[in-house]
Amino acid sequence: MKKNHFILLLFIIPFFSTMTNAQDTVNYRFTFNHLALSVKDLNRSVNFYKNVLHLKEIENRTKNEGIRWVSLGEGKELHIISTTPGEVKITKAVHLALTSPRFHDFVKEREAKIIPFTDWPGTPGKVHVRPDGILQIYLQDPDGYWIEVNSVAQ
Repeated sequence: MKKNHFILLLFIIPFFSTMTNAQDTVNYRFTFNHLALSVKDLNRSVNFYKNVLHLKEIENRTKNEGIRWVSLGEGKELHIISTTPGEVKITKAVHLALTSPRFHDFVKEREAKIIPFTDWPGTPGKVHVRPDGILQIYLQDPDGYWIEVNSVAQ
């Protein structure tokens, strides 16, 4: 290694190590604000979230057309957007998870209304039990996004 490169490394390594240490002490206290989904048919998707999940539509404070908002509770929001062209590949690993203390009632309502749901492996109409005892089902919105609904931790 040339002498100039070695001297340069002596200055660079301490610089990067102090940057890393400084980053470790920064805490921005992030909290979840909203999730945005790109959809094909805005009205159809909003109707799904309102009628199937019983979420309440709230004011779209951006006032932009092609976007509607629903409340996830506790100040959290779902932004439903139909302004972005193109297809999105969606897998079950990308999902919105909601917890309900009335999980069993929710499942019974899906069954009564014949709204399809699966367990994690994909078995239709089956409730999945995670190793930690949490119950969960998965259903899809009109654009294919997966929604997990699970029981509250005991």
